[in-house]
Amino acid sequence: MWTDRQRAIRVSQAELLCTNSCGFYGNPAWQGCCSKCWRERTRRDEPERQDTSQSSAGGSLSFDKFEEKKNIEKGSRVNTVRRLFWGGPAPPKHKESTESQSTSMKAFRGLEAGDFTGFLKILRSPSSHRLQSRCTAFLNTIEAYHDLPVQKQSDLVQDFYQNMAAYFSSLPEPQDLQMMEHIEKLIMTRLHKWVFCHDSVDDEQKDLALQKRIRSLNWVTPQMLSVPFPDEITAITKDPYLPAITAIIEMDAKRAPQDKLACVTKCSQHVFEALSTSNSEPADADDFLSGLIYVVLKANPPRLHSNMQYVIRFGLPHSLMAGESGYYFTNLSCAVAFIEKLDGAALNLSPEEFEGYMTDGRAGPSGRRGAERQRVAQATQRMLDQLAARQEQLDAGAGALRVQLEQWVQDVDSRLDEAQLRSGRIQKDLEAQQELVAQNDSSSYPDSGRQQQQQLQEDDCVLKDSEC
Repeated sequence: MWTDRQRAIRVSQAELLCTNSCGFYGNPAWQGCCSKCWRERTRRDEPERQDTSQSSAGGSLSFDKFEEKKNIEKGSRVNTVRRLFWGGPAPPKHKESTESQSTSMKAFRGLEAGDFTGFLKILRSPSSHRLQSRCTAFLNTIEAYHDLPVQKQSDLVQDFYQNMAAYFSSLPEPQDLQMMEHIEKLIMTRLHKWVFCHDSVDDEQKDLALQKRIRSLNWVTPQMLSVPFPDEITAITKDPYLPAITAIIEMDAKRAPQDKLACVTKCSQHVFEALSTSNSEPADADDFLSGLIYVVLKANPPRLHSNMQYVIRFGLPHSLMAGESGYYFTNLSCAVAFIEKLDGAALNLSPEEFEGYMTDGRAGPSGRRGAERQRVAQATQRMLDQLAARQEQLDAGAGALRVQLEQWVQDVDSRLDEAQLRSGRIQKDLEAQQELVAQNDSSSYPDSGRQQQQQLQEDDCVLKDSEC
């Protein structure tokens, strides 16, 4: 049924990649670029914007005031960087010893994958004191400057990630990535309350707008999105996409970007499982994107825009640029962009039909009432089809039973006739035998009387001779 309809949701692998052809996954929030290319572009464009704003100001500021402001900002940035990486306004007098660093690296190599508790224990050990001081100083600085624009905070966090990557560069690549994930979780779990849905951006308003948009599309059915879906849902066979809906809703409860990405990955895996159970053919990228759009529409996740922006701004670059998590997050971004621009053509509906669904109170199916009537009509049609199929089975069974009964009556009649014929033959045979026995008895009686009389006469003669 799904292949008969024209699919309006199509995505290719090339469309998911960065527009700069770097090979990593892009994102609609970065105008199709990956996080690395987008960051380089913004940093390259920032001096130009500053020069433009300064030139437009004209002579409002004198040259002396401009130099004074420039020196103050420069000194503030230097002190901020020093606090970030040294824990104070000046560099430390003594560098970390090679012996203590090698000891801590050896302990980090022995960590198992995902052992965040073990990472914290090593971080509190004396050999990792310098690393702990750098992390603590960075956290204190960001909290002290929490009123900075969120993009500045994002740049500081990403710069800190780069310095930590250099610190763990002696480890093998898998362990290096694992250590960076621990660092991200340590830093962002504490900074979440300061940087999530920051006042310097309009994330909250966009969250409300996106939730309102999704609520207005609650009439969209899986059939409209060409999503493979079971024909009937009962108490035993529930909605196969329910685990995916639950996973995407749980994303808002997590604080670390990697934990939010884990919810996206879990949701996407459940979507593939639902597609495999609802369709006999293997799911492709178009089926996955359609299923993910359906899950987002039904879940309406809380603060979805803020959560995605939080992951984009403060997540590790390698988690978004490549790998399984990067692919799934890119598809989620595409799904949200599709929902924001959804129209009738994407659902194979005419503009009038689409407006009828979107507008409440007009004739014909519209909004929530139209979706409810459509659902009831579909359920009623399924029941009628089931009743018709059962009636056909009943009629076929009754006809077969009638034929069997007629055959049985014929068999009984033929057996009765045969039994009567056999009974008549047996009766004639018995009568003939009786007549024959009677004739034999009557013919053998006179001979026996003469024999008895002769025997008596012979006995009398024998008696007389003995007397003589």
